[in-house]
Amino acid sequence: MHTAINAINHKGKSDQVFRSALQLPGVAFVVGGDRDSAMGFRARALAARLTENYNVQIAYRSRRKIISILKVFTFLARVRPVAVYVFDISYTGVIASGCYKFIFRNGLIIETGDAIVELVRSTGSRGKFGIWLTSLLENAAFHIADRIVVRGSFHQGWLAQHGIDADVIQDGVDADGFTVEDADELRKRHGLEAVTTVGLVGSSIWSEKLQMCYGWELVETLRLLQDRPVKGIMIGSGSGIPHLKARCREYGIENKILFLGHVPFERLPAYLGLIDICLSTQTNDIVGKVRTTGKLPLYLAAGRYVLASKVGEAELILEPEMLVEYEGVKDQGYPRKLKERIETILDHPEMLERSTHNIAVAKENFDYAILAERMRKVIEATIKKQRRGKSKED
Repeated sequence: MHTAINAINHKGKSDQVFRSALQLPGVAFVVGGDRDSAMGFRARALAARLTENYNVQIAYRSRRKIISILKVFTFLARVRPVAVYVFDISYTGVIASGCYKFIFRNGLIIETGDAIVELVRSTGSRGKFGIWLTSLLENAAFHIADRIVVRGSFHQGWLAQHGIDADVIQDGVDADGFTVEDADELRKRHGLEAVTTVGLVGSSIWSEKLQMCYGWELVETLRLLQDRPVKGIMIGSGSGIPHLKARCREYGIENKILFLGHVPFERLPAYLGLIDICLSTQTNDIVGKVRTTGKLPLYLAAGRYVLASKVGEAELILEPEMLVEYEGVKDQGYPRKLKERIETILDHPEMLERSTHNIAVAKENFDYAILAERMRKVIEATIKKQRRGKSKED
């Protein structure tokens, strides 16, 4: 189990500063992934902006569930936080933090970015027993938490319909630090000088039930654009990539798409510079609507032009020209709609210049400084509630 002590405890800081940090209320972040996961980056980015308010320590989930639960519980029992903030509903986070809360009566906040039961139903990734266990886990999380946090506005409304109050803290980005680097040399290396590029970033997991995966619309759209000066870029790995490559071979468009594999987060700004038009596609159902998707804030902060399905958070923040109607779970007509939008951009390339406005959109809606202040208020309210509860018991 890796733990990261509050960012205040850096080499070169005085003992006096460190001692003052230890006097702050202790808060533990429990991440439902490893250090390099998206939630790992999110937890550290938010913790770094809360150092004046809390002494934050972070624990990450390991692969083996039972051992991971024991290690996280031991971590919590050792650091004795007054509040625990769990990133994503997982067995490790919910069970370990729930047991700690039962014994030590601390405040507990659980954050989720998905309607996880609907997600496993939609993808068919688990059988009936697996869906039942997922439902049990989600209900337990909602029951034991003092506060629930979601990452999408629609998710908040959907939970309210089920009698569950939730705060919204969207997926975030360091808007000032996540700026696109000069990609001319990189474009030249990949033979992209004379083309318009369309692409996306993310893990691609194949769904046997839906016969689709992240990136399917990119391949289908490029098939329709194979005679135009357009190339696709897929950044990411996963079980869906071999399926996408096989479909490219079937269509005879292998030379139209670059599969660049996994790119470390710190190198993403350079590689996003390769993409002129970023795709952000969510299904038009509960699963898609509740998500902000962590990639959208990155695209915006990088000043990329975005074509997004008119679903969820994207519908609330993007200009109408960047929104594309999407129907159902797998909209077979969506690639043709994307083709028509991309052809309009090819005919009017000046449209791409409007993407610079997206940087301001990222700063206004998704910057970690804004999100950290929302988190501070949620944590503060939780700690106050916990202290009031203990006072009444005493």
